[in-house]
Amino acid sequence: MKIFIGCDHRGLDLKKKLIKYLKENNLDIEDIGLQNSPTDDYPEFAFKLGEMVSNTDGSLGILICGSGVGMSIAANKVKGIRCVRAVSVDDAFKGKNHNGCNVIAIGSEVTTDINLVKEIIDTFITTKTANEERHIKRVNTIRQYESEH
Repeated sequence: MKIFIGCDHRGLDLKKKLIKYLKENNLDIEDIGLQNSPTDDYPEFAFKLGEMVSNTDGSLGILICGSGVGMSIAANKVKGIRCVRAVSVDDAFKGKNHNGCNVIAIGSEVTTDINLVKEIIDTFITTKTANEERHIKRVNTIRQYESEH
């Protein structure tokens, strides 16, 4: 499974730590390749990562900004993307298992404990997508709306 990762300037340090951690765990990680600067804008990173995930079957994405909120909002504008802003392991689990999320947004200034961030990311990666009928129905309703609008 391919995992794309991207961040704005506020997430750069955390992104570097996560890339190292995930590569040490033999995961196929690809930085989306946009350069960071003190004046970069999070939507650019979210849109590019969202397009990469949307165009790569079975892939996931990790976005990092100061709060995780902006990245999540922007990523959710990309067709085929369902992004959860996660500040807990439960958020990551439910985002993937209940809502079929394929991208996770982390706030580098919200969740500052690197061990918790690793646990959140591990949970997101290893959790299976929705398999209960009620969750599948809800995700399909979102997909249908997205395809019609």
